[in-house]
Amino acid sequence: MSLPFLAIYLLAATDMSPTMIGVTVGIGSLAGMLGGFFGGYLSDRFGRRIIMLAAIYMWGFVFLGFAFTGVPIIFALLNAINGLCRSFYEPVSQALMADLTGKEKRYQVFSLRYMAINIGVSVGPLLGTLFAAMSGRLPWIITGCIYLCYGVLLHVLLNKFGIRSIEGEKKEPVTIGQSWNVIRRDKAFRYFIIGGIISAISYAQMTSTLSQFVDGQFANGVTLFAWMMSINAVVVIAFQLPFSKWAEKKSPMTAIAVGSISYAIGHVGFAFSDSWWMLIVSMVIFTWGEILTFPAGAMIIDRLAPDKMRGTYFGAQTFTNLGHFLGPWLGGMLLQGYGGRSLFITVAVVSIISIWFYLLGEKRTMQRDMGVGA
Repeated sequence: MSLPFLAIYLLAATDMSPTMIGVTVGIGSLAGMLGGFFGGYLSDRFGRRIIMLAAIYMWGFVFLGFAFTGVPIIFALLNAINGLCRSFYEPVSQALMADLTGKEKRYQVFSLRYMAINIGVSVGPLLGTLFAAMSGRLPWIITGCIYLCYGVLLHVLLNKFGIRSIEGEKKEPVTIGQSWNVIRRDKAFRYFIIGGIISAISYAQMTSTLSQFVDGQFANGVTLFAWMMSINAVVVIAFQLPFSKWAEKKSPMTAIAVGSISYAIGHVGFAFSDSWWMLIVSMVIFTWGEILTFPAGAMIIDRLAPDKMRGTYFGAQTFTNLGHFLGPWLGGMLLQGYGGRSLFITVAVVSIISIWFYLLGEKRTMQRDMGVGA
């Protein structure tokens, strides 16, 4: 309802350049990169419940803040806090889901989580367009209120289903120094993180430069982009279960490779689109990449992480947010300096490059499992 339009909102409400808008959008991911490791560690040490709830309540106030400021530096600060809240909530929620689920069902659970998110995303952008037509602040106010209400509901449900007692059974946590040393020595994890950063540079264009490109190249560009975002979510809902059944029979690496190729094809489609239908077809292919890579990435981290450090590993996965920071910034410069076609061809190549680092991580994982090396 709100964040996909942040770049357009800043373009209309401020005099910021596309490059500065890219930095402002990307700073949330930079803050998330720095905060995720600590959020995951804290959840391992003090419990999933308290970290998740603190993040959700703070998130609600951040969106209310977006509604009532017009100062660029305040936008940047609020988006940094937004990224911090996301980096605390999402890894911890995924770690909790893994805590409560048998290994044989985790890919399905991560896929269902992603599909559930996209049920909301399928209608959110269209609602955002509707409410923004009434008032530019309204989508942000509604979003903030929804997060605060969700925090209350989540609080009740976590108590109802006994998460506190599950946390009481957790093993003695390791220190933050021990956590950092384990991750620092995990070479396979480092390769996966590098691959994730490069992939995120490519993916981030959908939430930053793509909206500016569509708005600048097509009549009624804001409405078109809203439809594209909704189609993105509808495709996830329609294809998630059949794609998941296919991916469950393959390795996570296979899913990531096929997904990254889909990203590249989608970006090439954006580069050469001269009509609504070409943009929509490109978005469908791009979305197939999302369906495959997102759950597979969670499975890779789950496979690498020791049980008592699952939150720490999922939190450290947010280091890939460096790509979500660099992506809007670099994409904004390419869009401003060379145009949309050069931008999307470049990030298509970037998508393919990410596969190489995932393959290196997979090789290290196999060596570790065979006892050959770390």
